[in-house]
Amino acid sequence: MEVSRRKAPPRPPRPAAPLPLLAYLLALAAPSRGADEPVWRSEQAIGAIAASRADGVFVASGSCLDQLDYSLEHRLSRLYRDQAGNCTEPVSLAPPARPRPGSSFSKLLLPYSEGAADLQGLLLTGWTFDRGACEVRLLGNLSHSSLRNGTEVVSCHPQGSTAGVVYRAGDQNRWYLAVAATYVLPEPETASRCNPAASDRDTAIALKDTEGRSLATEELGRLKLRGGAGSLHFVDAFLWNGSVYFPYYPYNYTSGAATGWPSMVRIAQSAKVLQFQGQAALDCGHGHPDGRRLLLSSSLVEALGVWAGVFSAATGEGQEKRSPATTALCLFRMSEIQERAKSCSWDFQTAEQNCKEGEQPERVQPIASSTLIHSDLTSVYGTVVMNRTVLFLGTGDGQLLKVILGENLTSNCPEVIYEIKEETPVFYKLVPHPKKNIYIYLTAGKEVRRIRVANCSKHKSCTECLTATDPHCGWCHSLQRCTFKEDCVPLDNYENWLDISFGAKKCPQINLFRSSEDKTTVTVVGSLPPRRSEWKCVVKNLDTGRELCKGRSPPGRVCTCNMPTRATYKDVLAVNVTFSSGSWHLSKRFNFTNCSSFRECPACIGTDCAWCKSERKCIHPFTACDPSDYKTNQEHCQVAVEKRAPSKTAGGGRFTEIRSSRANPGLQVFYIKSIEPRKISTLGKSNVIVTGANFSQASNITMILKGTSTCDKDVIQVSHVLNDTHMKFSLPSSRKEMKDVCIQFDGGNCTSVGPLSYIALPHCSLIYPATTWISGGQNITILGRNFDVIDNLIISHELKGNINVSEYCMATSCRFSAPSFKGSKARANVTVKLRVQETYLDCGSLQYLEDPRFTGCRVEPEGDTELEVKIQKENDDFNISKTDIEITLFHGENKQLNCSFENITRNQDLTIILCKIKGITNANSIDTSSKKVRVKLGNLELYVEQETVPTTWYFLIVLPVLLVIVIFAAVGVTRHKSKELSRKQSQQLELLESELRKEIRDGFAELQMDKLDVVDSFGTVPFLDYKHFALRTFFPESGGFTHIFTEDMHNRDASDKNESLTALDALICNKSFLVTVIHTLEKQKNFSVKDRCLFASFLTIALQTKLVYLTSILEVLTRDLMEQSSNMQPKLMLRRTESVVEKLLTNWMSVCLSGFLRETVGEPFYLLVTTLNQKINKGPVDVITCKALYTLNEDWLLWQVPEFSTVALNVVFEKIPENESADVCRNISVNVLDCDTIGQAKEKIFQAFLSKNGSPYGLQLNEIGLELQVGTRQKELLDIDSSSVILEDGITKLNTIGHYEISNGSTIKVFKKIANFTTDVEYSEDHCHLILPDSEAFQDVQGKRHRGKHKFKVKEMYLTKLLSTKVAIHSVLEKLFRSIWSLPNSRAPFAIKYFFDFLDAQAENKKITDPDVVHIWKTNSLPLRFWVNILKNPQFVFDIKKTPHIDGCLSVIAQAFMDAFSLTEQQLGKEAPTNKLLYAKDIPTYKEEVKSYYKAIRDLPPLSSSEMEEFLTQESKKHENEFNEEVALTEIYKYIVKYFDEILNKLERERGLEEAQKQLLHVKVLFDEKKKCKWM
Repeated sequence: MEVSRRKAPPRPPRPAAPLPLLAYLLALAAPSRGADEPVWRSEQAIGAIAASRADGVFVASGSCLDQLDYSLEHRLSRLYRDQAGNCTEPVSLAPPARPRPGSSFSKLLLPYSEGAADLQGLLLTGWTFDRGACEVRLLGNLSHSSLRNGTEVVSCHPQGSTAGVVYRAGDQNRWYLAVAATYVLPEPETASRCNPAASDRDTAIALKDTEGRSLATEELGRLKLRGGAGSLHFVDAFLWNGSVYFPYYPYNYTSGAATGWPSMVRIAQSAKVLQFQGQAALDCGHGHPDGRRLLLSSSLVEALGVWAGVFSAATGEGQEKRSPATTALCLFRMSEIQERAKSCSWDFQTAEQNCKEGEQPERVQPIASSTLIHSDLTSVYGTVVMNRTVLFLGTGDGQLLKVILGENLTSNCPEVIYEIKEETPVFYKLVPHPKKNIYIYLTAGKEVRRIRVANCSKHKSCTECLTATDPHCGWCHSLQRCTFKEDCVPLDNYENWLDISFGAKKCPQINLFRSSEDKTTVTVVGSLPPRRSEWKCVVKNLDTGRELCKGRSPPGRVCTCNMPTRATYKDVLAVNVTFSSGSWHLSKRFNFTNCSSFRECPACIGTDCAWCKSERKCIHPFTACDPSDYKTNQEHCQVAVEKRAPSKTAGGGRFTEIRSSRANPGLQVFYIKSIEPRKISTLGKSNVIVTGANFSQASNITMILKGTSTCDKDVIQVSHVLNDTHMKFSLPSSRKEMKDVCIQFDGGNCTSVGPLSYIALPHCSLIYPATTWISGGQNITILGRNFDVIDNLIISHELKGNINVSEYCMATSCRFSAPSFKGSKARANVTVKLRVQETYLDCGSLQYLEDPRFTGCRVEPEGDTELEVKIQKENDDFNISKTDIEITLFHGENKQLNCSFENITRNQDLTIILCKIKGITNANSIDTSSKKVRVKLGNLELYVEQETVPTTWYFLIVLPVLLVIVIFAAVGVTRHKSKELSRKQSQQLELLESELRKEIRDGFAELQMDKLDVVDSFGTVPFLDYKHFALRTFFPESGGFTHIFTEDMHNRDASDKNESLTALDALICNKSFLVTVIHTLEKQKNFSVKDRCLFASFLTIALQTKLVYLTSILEVLTRDLMEQSSNMQPKLMLRRTESVVEKLLTNWMSVCLSGFLRETVGEPFYLLVTTLNQKINKGPVDVITCKALYTLNEDWLLWQVPEFSTVALNVVFEKIPENESADVCRNISVNVLDCDTIGQAKEKIFQAFLSKNGSPYGLQLNEIGLELQVGTRQKELLDIDSSSVILEDGITKLNTIGHYEISNGSTIKVFKKIANFTTDVEYSEDHCHLILPDSEAFQDVQGKRHRGKHKFKVKEMYLTKLLSTKVAIHSVLEKLFRSIWSLPNSRAPFAIKYFFDFLDAQAENKKITDPDVVHIWKTNSLPLRFWVNILKNPQFVFDIKKTPHIDGCLSVIAQAFMDAFSLTEQQLGKEAPTNKLLYAKDIPTYKEEVKSYYKAIRDLPPLSSSEMEEFLTQESKKHENEFNEEVALTEIYKYIVKYFDEILNKLERERGLEEAQKQLLHVKVLFDEKKKCKWM
């Protein structure tokens, strides 16, 4: 989606047109040349649009809702129900043939509650999804989730209708929604798309309460369809005079036909019940024989008490029935509709049937004077401006029309104020700008435009501006042009802007009058702008340039100029009069040529002369005449005007009155057959041919064109009667519309010829192919629109000029044969032009290249009945099709066969054209006798010779010689390579030996001497809160559940719990029921391991505040599991997570041990992770693979390591507002490696700042940059810059400290970036750091001292680094392990002691004497099920990010931890994996400590039941309001209802569960009722 400011396209070049036509075209283009209008484009067709008073414009398209500001800049997008993904349509909706109603997934878009006291504005949206759902959102914050939502409110069919309005009513002043919808489409094609509830099948209108936590589940009232009434299509809903009105029409969605008259239904605007108040039919059929029964658009002009509707008749398939009278705008008085709305309803069921038998609906008639008939209206919006009614109309060809009604509501001829270039039909709803009445939002297809409501600037004078009677326009004195009031500056003085109420007489005009018999006064009349400067007036003789008069006056008075009567002034033929004040000026030229030659008053005054009434002659204005007889105004010539005979030109004028001049019209019969063409462009047409009979018998033939009903007719005189059956007319230019044509002979009746359409000029979108050969003849196709008005297609060549080509054109395409330009230069670009009348439209270019070159052909038989011909051609840019090429094979004695084209294949060197000759009998003989092939490509004709084939003996001679040469060459090369390889291997072995000695010695020295400074103080341990710790252990792989369980529960009202969930909560607290449900679920084959884990976690959350009960459930399920395990292998129990109880045990341990983990184990665990990170970063780390020299895991060992050294940097931190403390040390010494990337160096610098100051720097890593300071110069350090090394295959090596040649003691400055910074950079395979691509070409990348060394690395040389890392963290690791298996204060955590005693007791009950079984049970339940999970996932406990490398190291530690609990002795050899060998010597010690730990727990005094209950109760209280238990209960119910029959059958078979069975059925009923609700 995007916003653009569209400018009108440049007009195409064309030859000079006659002046009147040119002037008309400029005026015609004015609508689309206004101010650049903002355009917003959606990805999908727009289905609804609304504008709020303060929060912008809202647009619904596809499944998406977009919020725009008033300038159509995009603010925010939201999908239905905040789903993830893009704004796309679920199913593609093709636009239907108009006037069928469009299809859309969005059904309602209603802003309301705007400006209400103490309330935020709300937006109600309706969608077809979820059986017709609604959402209520905050207008000002779409990103906030919906406040309320519900289903089955609007129509669930994309083509179904919905109309609604929200209003306040009742004692409590609540908001109510009155909604009318097509809930059911009875036609079979659409019935399967959605299935509304049975209660909705006959609903037409419903009333709903929109307030409350969840919206009303039941309607406050319904108005149902009458039996057999069919479908109703609702167009609009609005409030008027205390009632809600719904305009609609009966409609068959399958056939597209209206089955009755458009109507208006009226219901009361009430709060309690839906009260039907009547129904009235609307008749807008005037001027159409079939009536107009489709209602396309609706608008209430509330200030006038009038409703406007656009009505349409059916147009048939393919629009063949569309005529100039197909659509109409009709206005109805609301008072009349209200008065005639009868309580007898023929479409709805009403409580009181007041219908008399046989009574038909009374049709309300429109206001006749305002009815406007047009060929293709689509939409209407009406308003009142300055007591004038203004109507905006959209059309099917993308025009926006403006109609201004007169005082008696008479429509004028509409003005075109905007035209969409693509001619997209205008959407049925036009939306005004809520704040500025100078804009209106025009929607069409996928676009919304903000359009100015008037083209004021086209009126060039004050008189023209005010006589146009457009209430939006007025004359601005200060700017001296016609403007909107908002555009006239300054606005502080109301006299500065003249609106139409002042009338044209108020316009400032320069006037001459006789103040005395010998003096003429020049002055200004009308309204003048208030000025603070003095007034000046000058009268100048234009012939001599001499000033005849000059005057001044103070700011309050208008200047005048007095001209005395002088004999010399009689010779002045032209004067210029100027009035000015400051920057404002007004001037006028007066011509006094030959005044004495005029004999009549009107002609005299029309030439600026004066009429002296007493002398009855025309005089020079400066000649003496009595002031009472001196006349300069046409009003004084009224008597003379009446005496003048009216003159009327014969052709091209406007039609006023046609009188019959024939004595006897019945003597001659004139017959009209047809008119061609039926479509012409807006430029008109000079040769329209009418055919018929007896044309030569008529003396006066005129054609009358009638378009929009309120516009004048065009009367055109015949141009030429060609013969008795043909005559020619020249039609004038006009705007886009369909007009009715009739022919009148000798003033008789006008004979109808049918419609004629004025359409826009042609537009080209594509020429293909765009490249052809110089000989021409290729078929070229042009795609676009309106090609059926083209007069000629022209090819324009720079040397040969314009060439007319014959074309075949339809509405959307033209085909022509490319002309030949043989003889001109080999390459040429020509322009394709379309001629319409005398206008030439540029259509694009066509490129000519050299003719194709054919290099040869081969003829091969396919059996004896088919020949295959392959013609070879040089590669070129031509797109040759089957229709362009013709191939003929010549054989024998001038015999020829046509070859059928198959395909063209383009290879690297040549293009192969394949054709086949089929249906022959002697293919082999034709093959041997074939001579040549003729290829015709358009006008190009070529003969292609066959390729010569080498003979067999030629091969027999050459082949052995070639073999001998190849054998000798191979032997020589092999011997040379063998010697070279031996030499290289010797060098490599020497290098490898040297490298091995060095690495083994360095590794030994490091083990003996290296010491890691373990961080003793690392600040506060960043523990996660309990809520997030629990959720990460409950749902380790289902992050999607986290947000639904973590909403703020502290403000939750306990009494507000849903009844169905309360009942389910009570039911799962029945232990027998819950255990039965779990066992039943586990027996279902499709109840997967994932389902078992999720169910256990949902159950843990649901019973989070009932841990005592949860523990008892755990005991029962564990005993049941032992029963199962005892029959097979008891040692395998609790080893895997394959049952609900095993996951339940993990969750239970997490809940009960969270405190012990935080207080005892957390700090040593965090110290281990920190120390491990510190050790890894001490050596080289490859940024791309994350492998490091120091690690615990062999898989993450960086063994391809180069030589490296430590570089000590002096780092200076820039002072920033985030860290202005005075005691912060800003000069720090930091050690980095010369092989560190700049990003790694940043991390080490940040860590050094934290260690030095005890607090972070205040900025994120990606917000800072590093600068190397050398003297006064600075150089920014980057991982990738212009100096980066680019290896072969385009791989870029990241910059390092060594790359910039930074030495010890260098100064590095840390600064805050100003430009936009990126977040976590992830390098692709196109980058490398320490591990270089495996190629000999990279041996010298590191410089001479590293030459070739990285080729001889052996992984096993660096295994000592694993040991070095283990030694570095050993003390920290042992501290962690002993914190886990220690007993602080000789007390075990309650959960561990309780569960271990429980396992001991169960073993004793089951007579299990093998101590190993109990040991394994304890190991599987605690270390394996809980501690290993924690050790491998520090991000479960701390707010840190776990890297893949750390994960690999922690896996080694976790393996060692579990080995300590194992009873089997490890038999490790030299070939064992290093991960096992690393801790092999430590495991025996750990095992003894573990055995002592288990024994110490067993020897502790047993816990009493009250102690354990008290502990569990305290833990439950700690976690109250932590989770949304309702969500967990809902998820549990989903599993219950999925296997409902199996659970019910099990309950029926079990004794003592009859009550639980009843409760379960009751819960299901409650959930089903909740599911049926319309609003959830």
